[in-house]
Amino acid sequence: MDSLGAISTRFGFDLFKELKKTNDGNIFFSPVGLLTAIGMLLLGTRGATASQLEEVGHSRGASVFSMHKFILGVIEKTEAIHQQFQKFLTEISKLTNDYELNIANRLFGEKTYLFLQKYLDYVEKYYHASLEPVDFVNAADESRKKINSWVESKTNETIKDLFPDGSISSSTKLVLVNTVYFKGQWDREFKKENTKEEKFWMNKSTSKSVQMMTQSHSFSFTFLEDLQAKILGIPYKNNDLSMFVLLPNDIDGLEKIIDKISPEKLVEWTSPGHMEERRVNLHLPRFEVEDSYDLEAVLAAMGIGDAFSEHKADYSGMSSLSGLHAQKFLHSSFVAVTEEGTEAAAATGIGFTVTSAPGHENVHCNHPFLFFIRHNESNSILFFGRFSSP
Repeated sequence: MDSLGAISTRFGFDLFKELKKTNDGNIFFSPVGLLTAIGMLLLGTRGATASQLEEVGHSRGASVFSMHKFILGVIEKTEAIHQQFQKFLTEISKLTNDYELNIANRLFGEKTYLFLQKYLDYVEKYYHASLEPVDFVNAADESRKKINSWVESKTNETIKDLFPDGSISSSTKLVLVNTVYFKGQWDREFKKENTKEEKFWMNKSTSKSVQMMTQSHSFSFTFLEDLQAKILGIPYKNNDLSMFVLLPNDIDGLEKIIDKISPEKLVEWTSPGHMEERRVNLHLPRFEVEDSYDLEAVLAAMGIGDAFSEHKADYSGMSSLSGLHAQKFLHSSFVAVTEEGTEAAAATGIGFTVTSAPGHENVHCNHPFLFFIRHNESNSILFFGRFSSP
C-alpha cells in the first residue's frame, strides 16, 4: 500500500504538469487538499464511473493507479489509505501556537436530492467533510453567496467571491469546494532591515522589482549536478513543516529541467539522507499569490472525466436518485511570504549567482523556481507550486 506521502507527491507533480500546459505564470495548489476532495467525491461512484478509474490506472501507469486504489479503497475492502487520511487530517487539525493549518472540504448538494446516510457518515468519518443541502433550484444566487461566504470563513478572509455572478444556476446539482489555509512562522525569521529592492527575472529579457529578503544560516541543501539546480529546505517552527525550493542555476532553466524531474526523484532528493546541512546565503522574495482553478477539465485530462459527465456519471453510492453529476470542482489558494513566515498556502524562491563566499552556498531567489511545503511526519505534500511572475 502506497503511503499518503508517496501518493500526494505523485498526484501533485502529475497535476502540476497538466496545469502548466495552459498556464505559464504562477501555479499554486494543495495536493493533499485536492486528494481529500477527490476521495470525498468519488467514494460515491459505482459501476462504469468506478471502472473507468481501474482502466485508467492500468493504462496510465503507477501514479494514477495508486490514486485509483486510494479512491476505490472502500470498494476493494481496504481502508488503509482512508485511515491514513483520517489520521493525517486529525493530526494537522490539532491546535498549535507555531502555525495554523486548515484543509477544508465541503459538498453543496441540491436539497431535493436524497443523499445516502451511509455515504455521508463515511465521508464525515474519514475526510472530516460534510454535505450541505442548498436550494439551487429556487435560490441559485443565494446558494452561490452562501458557498462564497463559507470559503471566505475557511481561508481567514483571504479568498473572496470564489464563484462569480452567474457561475451557479438552477440546474446545478452538486458543488464541491476545497480550501486550504496555512500560516506558519519560519524557524529563523528574516531581519526586515536586510530586505532590499531587487530584480526578479521572469526570463532573460524581462524583470520586475521585488522586496528581496536575505539571511545567512545553516540549511538542508543539495546540488543536483545533472540538472544544474539546487534544492534548499527551510524549516518552520518545531520542524513539523518545511518548505523546499528547487532552483535551476539558469534564469530560464526551469522549463528545461521539468521533464527530467519525477515524483520519485523529488522524494529521493529531499530525503534526510540525501540532503546535508550547509551554510547558505539565502535570498528570498517577499510576495503574495492568489489563485483559483476549476479543475473539471484538468481532472478529465488525467483520466477521470466520467465523474463530471451528465450521462456517464454513476453516483449510486452517494444517492439513489439518477442524474447526479459533479458540475463544479473549484480549488482556491492564497500565499503571502514575509520575513516572519508564510501565510496561507505556500511559496519560496530561489535564484543563482556566479560568485560565492568561501564555504557558503548561494541560493538567490531571483528567477523562476518550484516550491513545495511538506508535512514532515507523513511526508505529505501540502502545497505545490511554481513562482515565475511577481
